[in-house]
Amino acid sequence: MYVLVFHSGQAVGAIIFVLGLGTLLPWNFFMTASQVGLVRERLRVAFSLSAILLLFSLTAALVRVPMLPDTFFSVTMATIWFINTFGAVLQGSLFGMVGLFPPRYSTLFMSGQGLAGIFAAFAMLFSILSESAALGYFITPCVATLGTLLCYLMLPHLSLMHIYVFPFKDMKVLNENPKDLEVNRKFIWEPEENQERSSVLNVFKKIWLMAACVTCVFAVTLSVFPVITVRVRTVYTDSAAWDKVFTCVCCFIVFNAMDLVGRSAPSLVQWPSKESCWFPAAVLSRVVFIPLLMMCNVQNSRLSVFRHVFRHDAAFVTIMALFSFSNGYLASLCMAYAPQLVRSKDCETAGSLMTFFLVLGLALGASFSFVLGQLV
Repeated sequence: MYVLVFHSGQAVGAIIFVLGLGTLLPWNFFMTASQVGLVRERLRVAFSLSAILLLFSLTAALVRVPMLPDTFFSVTMATIWFINTFGAVLQGSLFGMVGLFPPRYSTLFMSGQGLAGIFAAFAMLFSILSESAALGYFITPCVATLGTLLCYLMLPHLSLMHIYVFPFKDMKVLNENPKDLEVNRKFIWEPEENQERSSVLNVFKKIWLMAACVTCVFAVTLSVFPVITVRVRTVYTDSAAWDKVFTCVCCFIVFNAMDLVGRSAPSLVQWPSKESCWFPAAVLSRVVFIPLLMMCNVQNSRLSVFRHVFRHDAAFVTIMALFSFSNGYLASLCMAYAPQLVRSKDCETAGSLMTFFLVLGLALGASFSFVLGQLV
């Protein structure tokens, strides 16, 4: 059987980028295999995306319905809970699938997630500048989620999926990227029947360092973003227009733009390597951003002695840019490195485990943010 995968590889890469966008787009808007196993995964992804689309459509419709503020808040909180639940299922399933592909597809997936933040940040800016933009604000993720669902339904029909995801026998591969073939020779030529899935514990033993790193990356990020960063104020208080959009531009847009750059950078360079002791050192070094951001021009800060250290807007933007770039870059490396540490049969398990520790990092960071919020 002959499979031409050159054009298919480009199409799969584009769809994986869109899937990365779709998995974090709802979250950002509210913030601002065996053959049998594969069928179950497809149902989980399709059902999760459909549920998220339905919930966002409901939210968009409620914008035009007269409702008491407390009632609208309660409905919105319930919607957020359900969307986060379906989002967790969606991310776990897709990270597991993406783990079966070469590392550059993990980078594309992470880049798509970064672009979701850009959409949400600019939607926030437009809603600030136009008071009637609330309906459009919630319609945007509806359209994007629908596009994501359609892309996912198209994915199984591309020939590259039959190499990395679907069971195959006696395939000859033509025109594939030589780099992918070299790095992932085990994916293509090792007979599937000779491989047995390792236990979750055994897979964790091989990727524990990457799991700890991705947890640390997001724990540091969520501990100060957005709870501390949204309280930073501009020094140009005389300009009402700039003061109105300062937080949206310098906090959310700068963060998401540089985070996207960071997530995309591993496609050009991957340093430190997964074996290097500099990698966990680089992850731990991000802790320095917590005091740096707390020493910016934070409104009503209890740490008044530090308020003037990085008072100027330019200082805050510079720190935010480095903070967000390192978040995207190191997180993307973690997610790309983990599947390389296990056998092809265990890549899906590794991807799902990494998703769990990513979410764990988000939860730890969100919890720690309450402490820092009270301290500052």
